Amino acid sequence: MFTLSASARRTSVLLLFCLAAFVRVARADLVWDPHHGWKIEGGVMSGLMGSEGRTALHMMNEARRDEDEFQNHAALKLYAKVIKKYPTSIYAPEAYYRTANIRLARHQYTKAFDAFQFIIARYPNVKRFNEIIDEEYRIASALLDGTRNLLFGMVPGLTNREKAVLYFEYIVQNAPYSDYAPLALMNSARGHQYLGQPEEAIDALDRMINSYPQSVLAPEAYLRLSQLHASLVEGPYYDQAETKQAITYDEDFMILFPSDPKIGQAAQGVDNMKKMLALSKIKIGDFFFFKRDNYPAARVFYNEAITSYPDSDVARQARQRLADVDAKAKGIVAPRVEKKKHFLIF
Repeated sequence: MFTLSASARRTSVLLLFCLAAFVRVARADLVWDPHHGWKIEGGVMSGLMGSEGRTALHMMNEARRDEDEFQNHAALKLYAKVIKKYPTSIYAPEAYYRTANIRLARHQYTKAFDAFQFIIARYPNVKRFNEIIDEEYRIASALLDGTRNLLFGMVPGLTNREKAVLYFEYIVQNAPYSDYAPLALMNSARGHQYLGQPEEAIDALDRMINSYPQSVLAPEAYLRLSQLHASLVEGPYYDQAETKQAITYDEDFMILFPSDPKIGQAAQGVDNMKKMLALSKIKIGDFFFFKRDNYPAARVFYNEAITSYPDSDVARQARQRLADVDAKAKGIVAPRVEKKKHFLIF
């Protein structure tokens, strides 16, 4: 039977003790008491020892009191010192959090978001994770709707929807399994549309329906994808790849969500795009018919127009074209009547 030596047992006990201490630290909460200042609950250590621990605690208490007295500039300076000097302590994520809230109260939205994002990036197990994601989403939404940063806390800056789109992407990365992820992708698409970037909007919506097919937002995403592809259609004389994509998303919507109240909107979208597709076939057929006298090629495209949307006005137009082709072709192959030659006798 295998047994541990005495030294190995002592080492194991020491490792277990260290692990238990680490768990206690990890589970510790920093709680503010207006009368006694910050205190640690649920753990026994701050990540700092001796004079460093006392200095960090003193700076945190001073910063919070400055904050409560609306001395925000002084509070921000102290929180920044804590972050810089004691980045691995229990105080650092709280200093970032307090900084973010001060920036938010001063309508410095981008700086607030950056502070929240630092917490997520550096302290992913922070207990305020959900609360921070919620704040990030609020900031991104506000910026997308045109809210302006206040420079120096006083002067309105420019709108910054580009930042909003970037922030929504951060939220998807931070919390891919949260309810905010599909919302963030939908808003990212809306931001790209506003910025005149339809291809990027399509990418965001495509990721949304593929990553979150069960989301309540999926039906809306399908419709918006169809509309975006339709908006890229340049007319019957151009490539119809976008037309086909629009039809695909509308038809998928009708199959996947047959009881959705917007089913009529999808059906109308299919009707419009199928007419466009059929009309493009007629235009190609017209080229071969009228410009090249290539009747076999013209027939192919007129028949494709009929196949694309058999019961439409465009299909009836294609059938008339086919009749014209047949009539013209018969006129060409019919034998010519030779005129009698007349000789003049002088």
